[in-house]
Amino acid sequence: MPKSVQIKKIKGGVTAPKGFLAAGIHAGVKPAPELDLALVASERKGPIAGVFTKNQIQAAPVTLNKQQLKKHIGQAIVINSGNANACTGDQGMANAKEMRQIIARQLKIPQGAVFVNSTGVIGRPLPMPVLRKALPLLAIQLSPSGHWKAAKAIMTTDTKSKEFACQGKISGHLITIGGMAKGSGMIHPNMATMLGYLTTDANIAPRALQRGLNEAVEKTFNCISIDGDNSTNDTVLCLANGSANNPVIQLGTPAYKTFTHLLKEACKSLALQICRDGEGMTKLVTIMVEGTKTHQQAKQIGQTIATSMLVKTAIFGEDPNWGRIIAAAGHAGVLFNPKHLSLKFDNVTVVQKGQCVSTKADTRARKIMRKKELALNIRVGNGPGYHRLWTTDLSYEYVKINASYTT
Repeated sequence: MPKSVQIKKIKGGVTAPKGFLAAGIHAGVKPAPELDLALVASERKGPIAGVFTKNQIQAAPVTLNKQQLKKHIGQAIVINSGNANACTGDQGMANAKEMRQIIARQLKIPQGAVFVNSTGVIGRPLPMPVLRKALPLLAIQLSPSGHWKAAKAIMTTDTKSKEFACQGKISGHLITIGGMAKGSGMIHPNMATMLGYLTTDANIAPRALQRGLNEAVEKTFNCISIDGDNSTNDTVLCLANGSANNPVIQLGTPAYKTFTHLLKEACKSLALQICRDGEGMTKLVTIMVEGTKTHQQAKQIGQTIATSMLVKTAIFGEDPNWGRIIAAAGHAGVLFNPKHLSLKFDNVTVVQKGQCVSTKADTRARKIMRKKELALNIRVGNGPGYHRLWTTDLSYEYVKINASYTT
């Protein structure tokens, strides 16, 4: 983190930066009166960056957005919830393009500057008759105060909307970054079943914006895991419009480092909000792995622990069964000497040199397991590698939610 950076958290979500508007309405994709259609728009076009799902099955909007992103220019993002427009064939692509066309016409901007996203049930065609009526109304309702409605309109199984905004100075200019996200289940790197949208009034080169977003996503959204699944629609987009009038931020400069730090702060807040709203979750767990030869090895161990059903159910049951944790570490595919392994629950060491410390330590760990948020710190050696990620428990409620998602 640049020493001179002072981050100020503010309100306003995606419309906190200068020159951004948003709206959210009920279109009819979901039952009334739920909001299900959102729009974020800039008063002027600018660079846009994106990171997308690595699932081989990708929704029509993802394919369309990836094609458009090659030009690195954007001005508006339209999102519907309740229907993923995934596995819908040629008609799904035609519907995504029609949504783009309608918004472009309403805003009087090029179609290539409009990005389309969908989230919800897979395999069902978009209800285009209701969307054709609603999209023009959506554009009319754009306003600086529309951020909260937009954040609500992108929700699916989320229980609360997720927003964040912050400011910091770069080259003497006040730069603002705003954001909103949705996500509650099917959460696992690489990215989750989540949509994330970031806006900024920074004047930044397209390559710098894309690299900065890649770095921010890798350290935040790609470090959360709720249930080990990822989706067909995962997308994070970041739109800049240059309204802060700062000197252009270029790769490899101090200004770039400061901007990326601000962007990571926004992404981290949204990622943790997703974790805290995980389907049926009762606990948020920070997992820190240290002492591996490489960061990738630490990540591999951390993800194996985070996705272990035995570990997650033990966390739900408030059972300090550390054997499950070290067993997960042991089958992660990373070589280490078990005699060098240690494990802490918060600040309580339960395993040292690969062995149980004491029954007294286990008792103290049991108390820690009753907390809403806790940390697991596992060290497997003295190497420079480390990785931090976040996960949740697996509860009865999670099973109930996902046993009847489409019924």
